[in-house]
Amino acid sequence: MPTVREKYIAELARRAKESHIYRNYQLVGLEIADILHDRPHKALYIKLAKEGNARRLLAIAKDIAERKGVKNLGAYFMRVITEQPSCRAPRDISKKSHQDPSRSSG
Repeated sequence: MPTVREKYIAELARRAKESHIYRNYQLVGLEIADILHDRPHKALYIKLAKEGNARRLLAIAKDIAERKGVKNLGAYFMRVITEQPSCRAPRDISKKSHQDPSRSSG
């Protein structure tokens, strides 16, 4: 019969395996990881979903998963999204466009 401590440790181990999803982009990132069979890189897909167009990324992942002959779905997915600017987050805009107009000299 397991002790109370052993039961507690087993419960902690079980709960650690469950996903803790609080935001929509986290769910999308995990879905992408599952579609591409690449759970070890779930943090990367969550970050991409947060910073980029989540729906577009999900559509690309589904399209890639349906393709025959692709050996590494995750690598192919990354290659496709780096070639498509519509999937990436916008780059930092120069500081000039964010200057406060009340501070301008003139």
